[in-house]
Amino acid sequence: MPRDFLSNIRDRYDVIVIGSGLAGMTCANVLGRSGHSVLLLEQHYKLGGLATWFRRPGGHIFDISLHGFPHGMLKSCRRYWTQEIADQIVPLENVRFDNPMFSLTTRYNREDFTRLLSTDFGVDPAAVTEFFDAARRMNFYDDQELTTRELFEKYFPGREDVMRLLMEPITYANGSTLEDPAITYGIVFSNFMNRGVFTFQGGTDFLVDLMKQELQKNGVDVRIRTEVESILVERSQVRGVRVGGRDIAAGAVVSNASLPATIFKMVGEQKLDADFVEQCREVRLNNSSTQVYIAIKPECEIEESTGDLLFSSTAPLFRTDLLLSRDISSRTFSFYYPRTRPEGRARTLVVSSTNANFEDWGNLPPEEYEASKQDLIETTISALEKYLPDARSMIDHVEAATPLTFQHYTQHPQGASFGTKFEGLAVSRGLPDQVKGLYHAGSVGIIMSGWLGAINYGVIVANDVDGHLLSASSTSSADLAVAEKP
Repeated sequence: MPRDFLSNIRDRYDVIVIGSGLAGMTCANVLGRSGHSVLLLEQHYKLGGLATWFRRPGGHIFDISLHGFPHGMLKSCRRYWTQEIADQIVPLENVRFDNPMFSLTTRYNREDFTRLLSTDFGVDPAAVTEFFDAARRMNFYDDQELTTRELFEKYFPGREDVMRLLMEPITYANGSTLEDPAITYGIVFSNFMNRGVFTFQGGTDFLVDLMKQELQKNGVDVRIRTEVESILVERSQVRGVRVGGRDIAAGAVVSNASLPATIFKMVGEQKLDADFVEQCREVRLNNSSTQVYIAIKPECEIEESTGDLLFSSTAPLFRTDLLLSRDISSRTFSFYYPRTRPEGRARTLVVSSTNANFEDWGNLPPEEYEASKQDLIETTISALEKYLPDARSMIDHVEAATPLTFQHYTQHPQGASFGTKFEGLAVSRGLPDQVKGLYHAGSVGIIMSGWLGAINYGVIVANDVDGHLLSASSTSSADLAVAEKP
């Protein structure tokens, strides 16, 4: 008899959170810790969204999502999760660049970049300081007309090599392009420049397990394999959700699903103003990704001087369209050494990531699709051999993921790895103005993508929801007091 994942579920909660990406889990945790009754619904059989993992025979555990995030992740995890989680966040020592324009290793922080730009690249130190200060001052309310390309031309005119050094990792980290608003680059870049790049020691499976324990400790009702069919709306007021054929009531609903799925699939455009619906239609999806997962044989070791992150490219210049092309010329290699999982088996893994367009993969016939995946694997191994000459003989297991893979497991339209472009932020934040009590938290606006962005957006939305619930409670109490007057 199939398991009932809605067994013993309540008829009503203060808040229902749809989706357990880092934004959804953090929002649920903050609200649960504040004393609200919270139901967390996840369509997949695992929590985490894109912050997830998979296992393969031989003790291999592959992490799916990004290998690095800013130092701010430590502070956010300590404050909104637990000290135990924060204690597992450690710095990445060696970030490498290797391309036709330059080859170098850096700690990826402001001090080291200032040194590199001033010495190796011969840039005027005053220009370097002014650039870093300008990026540090950027915020959500700045002018959105200035593009990232124009920002670079302002401080480093004609310096394609400097632009590549400063831009390439951020494009990998959140899908930014040179044509996007400069604030979508500057805010993320300055976060990394604070103290460098960090990762979670112990693996994503350990992180998500710790988060699940904390959620349950704070009274959050966590349910997996529960795909929400619709968000219930009456008279521009959210009423709850329909899941598994059942209606569950709530004072507020937070969707951590993709923005298009939230609006057009679960809410329905007929419940929203026509102008807002048109604004939603104009929101562009961000790009997707391909990844190749390589497990190294247990008896083989890789020198850690190879690097933690390696931005490798054969392209003569940095161009966004080249990063997205199926004719791959740029790859980011993440090296996971045994210290990454100190409590598990001593294993070394390599994950190659490339940004990708969904349309390059989405319409391929089955045979061509499988052949393209195999070509992706073979060309990735060949690229890796430049840094590990014996790579092929060292491989214990290898497989690939494409935009279709990401779409299948996350249900993100077109397998979008970083949600929407910048205009999605206004739509996401404007949803409660359309439907009272309905909120969205997820990877939108580029700035809010990545591990740190997702967690912080979850906190922002949790605070909004808390205020809404308290206001609704105060209104109900006032109405009751009036009704009880003789």
